[in-house]
Amino acid sequence: METKRQNKIARLIQKEISEILQSITKEMNQGVLITPTIVRVSPDLGVAKIYLSIFPSEKSADMLAFVTERSQTIKHHLAGRTRFQLRTVPSLSFYLDDSLDYIEHIDKLLK
Repeated sequence: METKRQNKIARLIQKEISEILQSITKEMNQGVLITPTIVRVSPDLGVAKIYLSIFPSEKSADMLAFVTERSQTIKHHLAGRTRFQLRTVPSLSFYLDDSLDYIEHIDKLLK
């Protein structure tokens, strides 16, 4: 069970990562939408697991690799944005959230 502090930090990280990823994809002009759907922070606040939903899903593997390569840059931007709220910024690890694809697949099967 997550504590209030973990939930608060997870929401803060999700909001800021969303804005950071939006600015990065805007610069690339590839027409890709990246949304952090779930952020889980470890009890010691040292690691944050960020699940990303990527649209269109055909580019999801490439974009996940792109974001993972630039995780240190993203962490630096996050540190600048949250310098007054967080003492230390947790290590970021990105994962693909494929729940929307799974829902579409189930929907197709039911039709």
